[in-house]
Amino acid sequence: MQTLAQALHRGLAGLLLWFMALVVIAPIPVAQAAEPIRIGFTMSLTGGFSSSGKPALVAMKIWEEDINARGGLLGRPVKLVYYDDQSTPANAPSLYSKLLDIDRVDLIVGPYGTNMTAPMMPVAIQRNMVLISLVALNVNERFRYDKYFAMVALGSTPTTDWSKGLFDVLSRQTPRPRTVAIAAADSEFSKNNADGARANARALGMEVVYDRAYPPNTTDFSSVVRAVQATNPDVFYVASYPPDSVGMVRAVHEAGFKPKFFGGAMVGLQVASLKTQLGPLLNGVVSFENWLPVSTMAFPGMMDLLRKYQARASAEGVEGLGYFLTPPAYAYLQVMAEAVTGTKSLDQDRIAEYIRTHTFDTVWGKIRFGRDGSWTEPRLLTVQFRRINGNGIEQFTDPSKEVVLDPPAFKSGEMIYPYADALK
Repeated sequence: MQTLAQALHRGLAGLLLWFMALVVIAPIPVAQAAEPIRIGFTMSLTGGFSSSGKPALVAMKIWEEDINARGGLLGRPVKLVYYDDQSTPANAPSLYSKLLDIDRVDLIVGPYGTNMTAPMMPVAIQRNMVLISLVALNVNERFRYDKYFAMVALGSTPTTDWSKGLFDVLSRQTPRPRTVAIAAADSEFSKNNADGARANARALGMEVVYDRAYPPNTTDFSSVVRAVQATNPDVFYVASYPPDSVGMVRAVHEAGFKPKFFGGAMVGLQVASLKTQLGPLLNGVVSFENWLPVSTMAFPGMMDLLRKYQARASAEGVEGLGYFLTPPAYAYLQVMAEAVTGTKSLDQDRIAEYIRTHTFDTVWGKIRFGRDGSWTEPRLLTVQFRRINGNGIEQFTDPSKEVVLDPPAFKSGEMIYPYADALK
């Protein structure tokens, strides 16, 4: 007969064997996933710039999915952290401070456009953060920040680069235009752009007969057009944001104004929703584009990106083509990712040096940055609308409807000049 001590011993031994069996057969917990690398930014998802900001965000989300499908960065997933800046420049500094101080993002990229980027630059500089801006014009001229890089197809003289191709095209017309009128919104981008247009015009010996800024909240452009028309210029150059661009095109037609040239830096005319809204009113207008479906711009990965973008455009409530901001929005994240991978680091000094010293293969083609953060080889497209019929979106996928005039490497046709001839 076993003693009480023996019974307890056998019981404890059995309990120990049972516990060990549980340990052996129990599933081993999966190691906790690595913390994501967070990339912070603001985007104009409401307000006057949302027609461009919302498509940019869709492109950035596609990049996020693509990079995570390939394993993320440095063995960690990537997460985009963003806020709506409501197209209001005053919102940008506080939102970027929140991203850095409260959300503790690891990297930042810029918001859309000059007006949003300029006010948040001091935040990036104070925190020693690398900043790649998105289609912003010359915001680093006064800051001279060595960790700033511009994702815009302009070179080391961006103020004049923007319109240089356009004025080069004008210089080849017969007879060469002699006078120019410049109308620009009273905002950072438009004023910078007007400065460049003025300089390019004068370099060609053209006389500036009208040169005025209009308030950013202007909705009726008939008085502006009448004032310009009274000076009888050969060239009517406009630097405008989306609502202004639409209003200016309509006002020119309503006034029956037919200068020899009409166009300029008219932001918004690159977006499908505004192209279809204006339809035939665009004929003859000369503006700019970042990318068009011409054979010379079939960069690796670009068509795959557009297929993904266009497949979700309707559900996301964004314009259906994606030619304007999809390439740069995807590309500036590609550049940041390659710099992180190349340095195997999130150190801002090392990332900045890598970007300064390497050429990047992106969906927007090969890109290399100069010491000032601009591109070493500008390639903003100067384009002219022609033979637009009705308001269907499909016609804007036809390269013959939007002809590339400059630069020569991507040229697909000659400008119809004067402007009135393109209206026939």
